[in-house]
Amino acid sequence: MECLQGNPRSVMLTGTAGEGKTHLCRKVWERLGGEQSAWASNSPYLSLLYNGREIHFIRDLSAFAPQQGLDWPTANLDLMIRFCGSLYQPQKDVFIFAANDGQLIESWERLPVIDGVQRVRSLFEDLLVEDRQDKEGVHLSFFNLSRWSSKDLFERALDAFVSHPGWAELVPTENGFWSENCPIRRNFEILKTDLFQERILALFALCDQNGSHIPIRQMLMLLVNAVLGHPDVKDGIMTQDDVCGILRDGTTAKASIYRNVFGMNLAGSRRLELTVFDYFDRFQIGAETSNRIDNLLIFGEHDERMRPFFDQLVGEDQYYGADEGYKVAKQRYIDGAEGEDENDLAFIEMLSAQRQRLFFVIPPALADEFRLWKLTVFNTAGEYLREVVEPLSSGRPVRRMIVTRLVKGLNRVFSGMLVNCERELYLVTGGSSTQAKVCRLFVECLSVDPRKGERIYLEWDCSAKRVVLVVQFSRDDVERFDMSLTRFEFLSRIAENGALPASFSKECYEDMLSFKGRLLAAYRNIAGVDSSVLESDGQVLLRFFTLSEDGSPAEPHTVEVAL
Repeated sequence: MECLQGNPRSVMLTGTAGEGKTHLCRKVWERLGGEQSAWASNSPYLSLLYNGREIHFIRDLSAFAPQQGLDWPTANLDLMIRFCGSLYQPQKDVFIFAANDGQLIESWERLPVIDGVQRVRSLFEDLLVEDRQDKEGVHLSFFNLSRWSSKDLFERALDAFVSHPGWAELVPTENGFWSENCPIRRNFEILKTDLFQERILALFALCDQNGSHIPIRQMLMLLVNAVLGHPDVKDGIMTQDDVCGILRDGTTAKASIYRNVFGMNLAGSRRLELTVFDYFDRFQIGAETSNRIDNLLIFGEHDERMRPFFDQLVGEDQYYGADEGYKVAKQRYIDGAEGEDENDLAFIEMLSAQRQRLFFVIPPALADEFRLWKLTVFNTAGEYLREVVEPLSSGRPVRRMIVTRLVKGLNRVFSGMLVNCERELYLVTGGSSTQAKVCRLFVECLSVDPRKGERIYLEWDCSAKRVVLVVQFSRDDVERFDMSLTRFEFLSRIAENGALPASFSKECYEDMLSFKGRLLAAYRNIAGVDSSVLESDGQVLLRFFTLSEDGSPAEPHTVEVAL
């Protein structure tokens, strides 16, 4: 509403589908006194007078624009041209648009090629790429809803969901609905717990840091599915009438919120079609594990040392813990009877469900002992949130050991050798190609700690709300590299183990080599020479990057080549 006060500005709401763009338009329409019956007509275009100005609502640009290959209707085309003109010269017309980001550019490309239209299309492209909300001299507020933090949005959606007054009106019925054993009630009570909310918000925060934005519509679908999911009912979503049969058949465990939050109540193809479950699936919670976790789940009941943990983390959960079916399947699995392949598969599925449950129930006091984040493919995710994202977003620096570990990983990727150096970043090349797997020509090394203007550190990008690795050649010469969760995991594993599964590392590896190319280009631009190849007295001097027996870089070995 602020955009319509004083000197009014037009508003563009964009982003991916399901961000609530049309909903926001409706709220503004109602605040300005627009009739609900007019909005209910579903017309893509509406208008009203407000403070002597005509406010134009184009609440669905894809419906307002003609289909591909057809001409623009005259009235619609005239309105679009008026909008373009209003951005640069104040007029009485104010426009409020809702358009998916892809449709926005595509629709403008199909408008006639005239100066005003082309200028606005370029404006939209710049605002999208630069992630900006306005531009000087342009009467437009541009809101890309896909840039908002998924974690922050989900926290609000979660609070609205659990605090809805309708929950307080539910009472137990004769068929078992909302009784103490009702799976819907049980899931709702778990959803309200601090620990469950902390863990699911952590997943959303990690999605943000991996550049995986989740629309509001998908968040609401996740919340509904988490509470109502069950694989044996219609559409995988429980109703009040389903509860009696579920309690009678003893299939309450299949309604586990710990499974539903990953969409496991839905068929595989349908689950992965939904953005939120696709993103959550990338954590591989349920498939990933550790020896300690599986020993707890398989042998903990009969191990004196593990029994207290088993009782606390598995046995005490009467609803979704180790029921009799789990115990019988587990014993068959341990006994390894022949011809039990089908039973083994059933137990492995149960084991996966218990790993997913443990991710949400292991208390903070035991998180380190049981290596909580080993239950995901991102083993360093907990450290990334605790030691990197939280301090940087609060204006505090990260610990030096985090940065030096990343530098060690970069040294190993850049050189293709097991370099054991954390204090300096080595720029090396393969000669004709910076993409060579093993690079032996030395160019330069940069200090992690401040030295003659050089420095390597992590910082927080306030506009994008992302972690960035900064390589500073001097105060005026800086290269930045987004340090996403995936890249952090990649470099951490490379630094600690020297290798990573190819399926996980291919894209990251290429990203690192691209960053290396940028660093080399920046250094050569600053130095003005290629310091890996020097000329002296009619000879070419090649400096080779060498390692000592313990992997520490030695002084570059110089080889003279006569011209």
